[in-house]
Amino acid sequence: MIVLRNCTYSVCMHLKSFLRTSSHELQAKYPYSIVKPWRVSSLRTVPDHILRPQYAVTGIVNKMGDEIEIKNQTQIEGMREAGRVARHVMNSIAANLKVGVTTDEIDQVAHETCLSLNAYPSPLHYRNFPKSICSSVNNVACHGIPDARPLEDGDIVSMDVTVFYKGFHGDTAETFLIGEVDRQGKQLVEAAKQCRDAGISICRPGARFCDIGNSICREADRLGFSVIPYFCGHGIGSYFHGPPDIFHIEHEDDAIMLEGMTFTIEPILSEGSYEITVLSDRWTAVSVDGSRSAQFEHTVLITSDGVEILTK
Repeated sequence: MIVLRNCTYSVCMHLKSFLRTSSHELQAKYPYSIVKPWRVSSLRTVPDHILRPQYAVTGIVNKMGDEIEIKNQTQIEGMREAGRVARHVMNSIAANLKVGVTTDEIDQVAHETCLSLNAYPSPLHYRNFPKSICSSVNNVACHGIPDARPLEDGDIVSMDVTVFYKGFHGDTAETFLIGEVDRQGKQLVEAAKQCRDAGISICRPGARFCDIGNSICREADRLGFSVIPYFCGHGIGSYFHGPPDIFHIEHEDDAIMLEGMTFTIEPILSEGSYEITVLSDRWTAVSVDGSRSAQFEHTVLITSDGVEILTK
């Protein structure tokens, strides 16, 4: 689950523009459905025996300090276990995606899979998010709330999964093709995956964090897509989101990676404008021009000689 950073004014201005544009106007421009929120079902419950994160009851998240955590061997093994559980949940989602299924039904699959593994679905109640995963279809860039809309032939859908298992979070995201997707959509999805992998490829002790974003932007430019700049990866551990912020855009910063650090790399690519607006549910981020987005994410660990992908 990605972090939104420093774009309140821009988002508000684009919300006004988005609201002035009818869905019919946007739909006429594109060969896929422009998605707006549908009905959201009731909150799902979690049995008492499942270990919960700090925010699960109130939705309020404890403040984090600025120091990047260096994990010990016990914490690293906990992160590995959480990553494996997150991968298992993502695989269960992939097995159930098809034309006609609703994202709410996929949320139920993810929720029940988490519970069967004695894991808590981390998004549930996080800052009052109402569901167990994020599902973002077509023009929804990220943080889409699973709802009653059936997936259609030609949709692309990003599924963002985070689990809390034995005191640690594991976070991953993938974008899937539903039915027959047009060539541009397929290229967008493949490009997002390549950009994530480009960011991961530079990770090692002593590497600069800013080179993640620099590598991602170069790859996105080469492939003809833009990176949505308002969202970043994050440190992760017993906490869902913490330092460092992992920016997916070109910038300069001298902060370096050290062995034992864990964080997410999760760029969102757009086929059109990178400008977004956040809808009135305060979560769903949509493109202002109706263009599609795709996202891929892994949680990674900096090792003594490189990087380990924990959610592979």
